[in-house]
Amino acid sequence: MKTIGQAAVACALVAGSLVATSSTAHADPTTPDHAVIVCDSAGFYGNYDSSHGPTGLKRTLLRGNKVGHTRGAHPVYNGWAATFDFGPNDWGYVRQECLGGFGSW
Repeated sequence: MKTIGQAAVACALVAGSLVATSSTAHADPTTPDHAVIVCDSAGFYGNYDSSHGPTGLKRTLLRGNKVGHTRGAHPVYNGWAATFDFGPNDWGYVRQECLGGFGSW
């Protein structure tokens, strides 16, 4: 039977090995460039499926809504751009041609 001291040492060794094997590398997130919706209205979808297109309509964004997208860093699939809606602070997909006014606010 192990003593309390032996159990504590065993736990410390296991915890130390878990810390030693965890990765310290991380990707630096890219903050979206400020943009606005330039279409009269634009569907804002929660996901994009390469075989079916955008899925999960979240809401409709209107002209002038403040959004974010970093050209060259955030993905665009078949004209659907990964976009951050600064209103409710969430990500989705909107038609790329509906994004404009980069850096205007």
